[in-house]
Amino acid sequence: MKALIAVLLVLGAGVQTNPTGGGKVPAALNFTLNSIDGKPVSLSRYQGNVVLMVNVASECGYTPQYAGLEELHRKYATKGLRILGFPANDFGAQEPGTNPEISEFCKKNYGVEFDMFSKIVVRGSGQAPLYKFLTSSETNPKFAGQVDWNFEKFLIGRNGEVIGRFLSEVEPLSNQVVRAIENAVAQK
Repeated sequence: MKALIAVLLVLGAGVQTNPTGGGKVPAALNFTLNSIDGKPVSLSRYQGNVVLMVNVASECGYTPQYAGLEELHRKYATKGLRILGFPANDFGAQEPGTNPEISEFCKKNYGVEFDMFSKIVVRGSGQAPLYKFLTSSETNPKFAGQVDWNFEKFLIGRNGEVIGRFLSEVEPLSNQVVRAIENAVAQK
């Protein structure tokens, strides 16, 4: 019974009325997280866009992927792509900085202009509800499974459904990611 209640709670986070434009907020966008500067942001604001969610870290071998993510942002933002960076210190303590330190690092080293959020937990004890949703077989059966390292990427279509997942080693500018983004932004 407890397991069923837990699943219902996760699924219950799936739909809410969209206060900004009628209709329902898709499950993957039905969360509120703090921006890197500590202000609450309802992910429902991204409804109707293609969203690439990435758990990031400043001291990882994959950290140079920030440059590719920023390039995607600059190339496809006008077509409706939104990139969301979620710093996490879950793997090898590779994101030890504070939110202001992370923000400064990203801007100084990679010119990051895409949306960055406050540090969260993407795996294990204290896992953020967004990442519980993204990794649960009950709520995301097609792309479920724990996050294995920094810079895993979840692609959300305009309809709010998870339409792709890319492992850390898959570069943001790889043909695989670019093709998926181009197909997704072409959908109206």
